[in-house]
Amino acid sequence: MDSKVMDGQVVSMEYTLRVDGKVIDSSEGHEPLDYLHGANNIVPGLERALAGLKVGDSKKIVVPADEGYGPMDEKAFMDVTRAELPDDLPVKPGVEMELTNEDGHPTYARIQHVDGDVIRLNFNHPLAGKELHFDVKIVNLRAASDEEKDHGHAHGAHHH
Repeated sequence: MDSKVMDGQVVSMEYTLRVDGKVIDSSEGHEPLDYLHGANNIVPGLERALAGLKVGDSKKIVVPADEGYGPMDEKAFMDVTRAELPDDLPVKPGVEMELTNEDGHPTYARIQHVDGDVIRLNFNHPLAGKELHFDVKIVNLRAASDEEKDHGHAHGAHHH
């Protein structure tokens, strides 16, 4: 029986992700990505589109923003002054930084725009609101171990 991509399978795939025509991420030159199907390891629209593929299958998949990293959240912006940011941080649009939120968790933001001393930070995921274009090829499939199912993700060679 040919196995195919379905819940409980660890899927190894080569992939390239393009957004706005630019390559954002790719497994080229690296190991393929392993993920546990059905465990929300990857964006929902991609996971859905991969179901039923077999080893050797290639597919172009377009994932709309709401099935990818979500729409742009208009509330996820914050205005700060220059003095509130680290002195060594270059203040120009597109610069990313790691901040600590009230709970002490790291959170990422990037500078949306600078207006004099007021700097608008964007806390949205960099790919929020973006249509994702994946080229994928399934290179391996295997049944997940019980441990992997318990943990909800694949344990690869690089598992920490």
